[in-house]
Amino acid sequence: MNKTDYGILNREAWVSDQGDGTFLNPILYADYSDPDVIRVGEDFYMTASSFGHIPGLPILHSKDLINWKLINHVIKEMDLPGYEVPQHGKGVWAPSIRYHAGKYWVFYGDPDVGIFMSTADDPSAEWSALHLVQAGKGLIDTCPFWDDDGQAYLIHAFAGSRAGIKHKLRICRMSPDGKRLLDEGTIVYDNPDKHPTLEGPKMYKRNGNYYIFAPAGGVETGWQTVFRSKSVFGPYEYRIVLHQGDTSVNGPHQGGWVELESGESWFMHFQDRDAYGRIVHLQPVEWTEDWPLMGKDINGDGIGEPGLQWNKPNVGKQISIEVPDTSDEFDDTRLGLQWQWQANPMQRWYSLEGRSGALRLFAEALPAGAPSLYHAPHLLLQKFPAPEFVATVKLDVSGLESGDRAGLIVFGYQYMYIGIHRTMNPSSAGEQFELVAMAGDANGERQLWARPINSLALYLQVEVEDGGYCSFRFSEDGDAFEPIDIPHFQASKGHWVGAKMGMFAAGLDNGERKGYLDAEWFRVYPFKEK
Repeated sequence: MNKTDYGILNREAWVSDQGDGTFLNPILYADYSDPDVIRVGEDFYMTASSFGHIPGLPILHSKDLINWKLINHVIKEMDLPGYEVPQHGKGVWAPSIRYHAGKYWVFYGDPDVGIFMSTADDPSAEWSALHLVQAGKGLIDTCPFWDDDGQAYLIHAFAGSRAGIKHKLRICRMSPDGKRLLDEGTIVYDNPDKHPTLEGPKMYKRNGNYYIFAPAGGVETGWQTVFRSKSVFGPYEYRIVLHQGDTSVNGPHQGGWVELESGESWFMHFQDRDAYGRIVHLQPVEWTEDWPLMGKDINGDGIGEPGLQWNKPNVGKQISIEVPDTSDEFDDTRLGLQWQWQANPMQRWYSLEGRSGALRLFAEALPAGAPSLYHAPHLLLQKFPAPEFVATVKLDVSGLESGDRAGLIVFGYQYMYIGIHRTMNPSSAGEQFELVAMAGDANGERQLWARPINSLALYLQVEVEDGGYCSFRFSEDGDAFEPIDIPHFQASKGHWVGAKMGMFAAGLDNGERKGYLDAEWFRVYPFKEK
């Protein structure tokens, strides 16, 4: 779909680029948690945590650090036991991305397995199979570093829930090919009184100094610390370079630093916004006496504070406005990259060939003993894209079989959906289609509202207001939408992730006679265009 810049500014739910040489933070109002970023020539690449959602390890591309496109995922399927069902909060934690020796590298720590690595010649093409660099529980937030003399290192943090220790940073010698660690490493910082929950380190070298950029203080209220030394293994001195201060941006920390060809420096970090996840901000960086200061020292305490609007990075040219895709017309041979499953996808879950120009979701049964959709691997979901937006899906439910259910869902620790159940009619010997609103969590579901319907072609809609307040509606013609007569549902975060939205179809068993849902399109608009 070709979009003009004007069209994007008026049709997308969140656009950072203001079209006047400035940008607004966040640059991505979506849950790209624990971001890291690099520059390779005129191109910028970003990755982020994906936990147990598949495909995982997203790769985004930009020409100016503001306008981003989701171009790939490193992980198409997780080749580990257990990923046939959801692994909430597990999997990919705080990755790093680097360019070295003509290749792109991504490292991450799985808190239950160890440190993994993958490489690619082209970040938009196929990545190598995951390689286990080091097995071990609690080894997280990994970042490789190749020094000027060819020596390689890896820095990481510890997950206290698995390793029994935390607040520490360790540097290990690494083989130059990134495939194994060469020693037990050195703890380079351990002072929980000054920097509790020290994690997410990224390592750099500038003007002969070694730097570790690392967040501390916790996800919601933490700060960004920079450590500096003349030696890889220290000793390191430190400064706090970014904190909330007197601003509204809580916990501005954890991310990546890039230096532009123009000489400018920028720091990408996240802000925890509860149901919206960890959204992505960008701050300018000024260097004084080889120390960085991020954002602006507004209150004079010597520590940078995040800003909400800045002049765009100087990349020497005007870049067209672009945002990651949210809408999908289902007219391609593959799903849009914005979609993720709750586990390793099975081909039997969906088809883009069953009906031309539509996505067919088959009514897969829940795992044995699962009391609710919280445990369903076959939910097709994407991130919330903005503080306020409207999502609408056009459905044909005539393919559902008895006992099937399908619909539009907002998902987190608590979830709600508006959908269709095909059930036995208690007042007759036949079956009926019922439009329902259901709420649930890990322990079960409850029905909030129901109405028999006759039309099997429906439009389902959720309107999300600031704060994650959701209103559900339905329509038979796509023009006149009728609200569901229940109180607003407030979206909730999931396990280390923000709320998600999407579609599902679920059935009673895995027999050969399986019902299905056809989705003709899924469209996301700004709130004002409801």
